[in-house]
Amino acid sequence: MSHSFELKTKAELLRKKGFSLKEISDNLKISKSTASIWLSSIELSKKAQDRLEKNRILGPYKAMLIKKKFREEQKELAFGKAYDEIKNIPISRELFKLYSALLWWCEGNKETSYIRFTNSDPTMIQNFLYVLRSGFNLDESKFRGLLHLHQYHDEKTQQEYWSNITNIPLRQFNSSFRKANTGKRKKLGYPGCIAICYYDAKIAKELEAIYNAFTLNRGVR
Repeated sequence: MSHSFELKTKAELLRKKGFSLKEISDNLKISKSTASIWLSSIELSKKAQDRLEKNRILGPYKAMLIKKKFREEQKELAFGKAYDEIKNIPISRELFKLYSALLWWCEGNKETSYIRFTNSDPTMIQNFLYVLRSGFNLDESKFRGLLHLHQYHDEKTQQEYWSNITNIPLRQFNSSFRKANTGKRKKLGYPGCIAICYYDAKIAKELEAIYNAFTLNRGVR
């Protein structure tokens, strides 16, 4: 059973006033775990903290903040280490080809007459196009874009958005595919899904060969 936006808003207002998670869950008839998930990012004012202190429940809140800060610090440390490791990897055309093959095998078609890569994450799309363009000599006119949109999307707006993300001209976008949607539920900020197609059987076959060679070199048959 999904909770309404209004219910979550009420929970946030109560939290900002200094109500405890138990008070909020009892008041709004929601589970304490749901309240915790909804309200973990809410910063409490001095007045709200005073109310919690008065009710002898500020301790758990402070403990939650300490744990949250620790998680954020650990995340930053992991990112810094990963960034340095990635930065120090020797860059080569062959490496970009391998990246292309691995990403394509995860999110692409498994035909070898052309390349197709589908995703709704702009960063994922940009990463794939970056490594593909870096690894191969491409004819940009062979790219095509096909959007999968809900009925509430404006096709022109979304095509312009994805054209900027992919650097593929609007004239190379096909008519969008409309997915069934009642219109009652909208994903705020959802840009639709894009299928990037590149029509070159030779490169498609090379991607498959690179992936299979990588697999075989690992001793997997």
